[in-house]
Amino acid sequence: MDKYLAILSSFFSPLLQVFDQQPWLKGGSVMLVTFIFASVTSWIIFKVLKIATQKTDSLLDDRLLNIARVPIYYSLLMTGFTTGVNMMPLSVSITSKLQNGFQTIGILIWMIALIRISKIILHQLAWGNKNTLFRLIRPQTLPLFDNLLKLLIIALALYITFQVWGIDMTAWLASAGVIGIAVGFAAKDTLANLFSGVFILADTPYKIGDYIVLDGNQRGKVTHIGIRSTRMITRDDVEVTIPNAIMGNSKITNQSGGPHPKFRIRVKIGVAYGSDIDHVREVLMEIAKAEPLITKFPTPRVRFRAFGASSLDLELLGWIEDPELRGRTLDKLNTTIYKRFNTENIEIPYAKQDLYIKEFPQQ
Repeated sequence: MDKYLAILSSFFSPLLQVFDQQPWLKGGSVMLVTFIFASVTSWIIFKVLKIATQKTDSLLDDRLLNIARVPIYYSLLMTGFTTGVNMMPLSVSITSKLQNGFQTIGILIWMIALIRISKIILHQLAWGNKNTLFRLIRPQTLPLFDNLLKLLIIALALYITFQVWGIDMTAWLASAGVIGIAVGFAAKDTLANLFSGVFILADTPYKIGDYIVLDGNQRGKVTHIGIRSTRMITRDDVEVTIPNAIMGNSKITNQSGGPHPKFRIRVKIGVAYGSDIDHVREVLMEIAKAEPLITKFPTPRVRFRAFGASSLDLELLGWIEDPELRGRTLDKLNTTIYKRFNTENIEIPYAKQDLYIKEFPQQ
């Protein structure tokens, strides 16, 4: 064994002496070997990994693998180039600048790769998210988180680049802090709407398609939930845009919420004293059961509410499939009740006043 090692050493020793005497050749050879090694190694590794990822059902790992190949390859390449530059007879200043330049290129490549990776992961969480841990990330909030991550990655890359070149960032950070405070005061309303929008999307007190009632008794159907505002269509087909800061601080009644989207309607009706109350109940129940817009479950019901000043006050309760049908259903029920009561000779009293003249003035 020692004999073979001695033969190999005697064979390569002239070649090594040539490299020692030619530092330019030595550094260039290291760069060339690094290029070949990085190319072959990255090709083999990613070929094996690609075969493994093709066996999975998800396309996420394939996309991440394609993005990761470039920065890993250039990281290996830049490491060898930096070693080769150190072996060349260059001045300290030029060597330092070349090394810093190689590192800066590597930081730039990794920054672009991380931005692309973060975008893919955010899209995956937004469109295929079933985990409540990431419920803030939704298609509506995707641009917000995408931009925030881009800013964070770019800021981190700039910080590392400044550290590589030995630039003091104290003054930059102080300036950024002052600018941030100024922007925060100038855009406080916008920021309030922004954060309220994120919390609304996370807490989901209402969703698109729900009928909601605001503090001011304004009622409408939600058509859009954005980062800055919420839009809804009123029953007059007028679109109302409400800032999310107001929505976040308002009492909102979601008529489409609860265990199901069904909505209960109430028809108040008064009948004259002396009416057969059982007969009135039967008539109202027949009207409710015959109305197609009233659901079979929960079943409709009639309640005797009070003895009024001039009437017996009853209330017909029924459920409809969607709050949007409230006006149409009330119109049909009121019409049917009025016609049926006339047929059944059930009197609907109305307010009236009798005027008694005690005496006429003397002529």
